[in-house]
Order: sequence, then C-alpha cells, then structure tokens
Amino acid sequence: MKPAPPPDSFTVDSPVTSVAVTAAGGAVTRIDLNSRASRAPKNQFERRVARELRDYFAGKRRDFTFPVRPAGTDFNQRVWQELTRIPYGETRTYGELARKIGRPNAARAVGSANGRNPVPIVLPCHRVVASGGKLGGYGGGLELKKRLLELEGHHRTAQDGAGR
Repeated sequence: MKPAPPPDSFTVDSPVTSVAVTAAGGAVTRIDLNSRASRAPKNQFERRVARELRDYFAGKRRDFTFPVRPAGTDFNQRVWQELTRIPYGETRTYGELARKIGRPNAARAVGSANGRNPVPIVLPCHRVVASGGKLGGYGGGLELKKRLLELEGHHRTAQDGAGR
C-alpha cells in the first residue's frame, strides 16, 4: 500500500486520474497519481499547476511551465533529466535511456530510478517502455500508463519508429 500524500498537498482532478500535488518554495516536489489530498489549490502557483495538469490530461498541453524540484540521488537526477528529452507522444526503452546517460549496462537501474520518480507526468517516466515496446512497469499502474500513452496520440520507440 502506498503512503498517503503529505498533509500540505492539494488535489487535481481529471478524467484520467486524480492527482495529489505537493509544492514547496515555489516548485512542485511530488506528484502522487491515483491519489487525493484533503484540499483544493489555494494560491496562484497551485492554481497554475492544477490548470496545467488538467490541460495535459485533457490533451491540450504538451509541456509544463512550472518548476519542479525532485529529490533524489545524482544517478536518479541524470535519469529524470533525460526523461524530459523524450518528446510528447514518443517512447524510449530503458536501455536507450541507459545509453543516453552514458551507462549502457544500467537499464535495470534506469527502471529503478523511474520507479522513484517523485514528479511523474512532468518528468514523463510513462514514456519509457521495455525492449520490444512492452509497457514495462509504472507507479500509477499499467492501465494508467497505457491511457497516458494513448492520450499523447501514439506509442513508438526511437528504435522501431512505428506509430500506433
């Protein structure tokens, strides 16, 4: 069972999933998928975050403008930074990400770093798939991963170039 979102989190509802967002110091630090917080956004920054997330889930936004500050190891940070380079509507494999960060034999470690991503959606770990195009894992569940990829229009890897 996953832990409840922190008490200072706010909820963002969408047709795809509910999301609990935690922000501190003007940056988003955590996004919990399939989760609800006890309150609505209460200030301008939180309302902006909520609007951008709702726009993404409605298929109206591809990029986010609010800052994020995910906590993690140097390795995790390198993986998460590489996630931001995966274009909307495309996928990459764990092995491709490992090669991109200069650690070609670290596909499993890349998968673990994805699993620890505290800011999914914004750092789009849902765009990372197993070799052969299988979905692999996802903290929000495979059904949500599939829905997010469908929302983005198609599911292809850099290797095969095939669209849906």
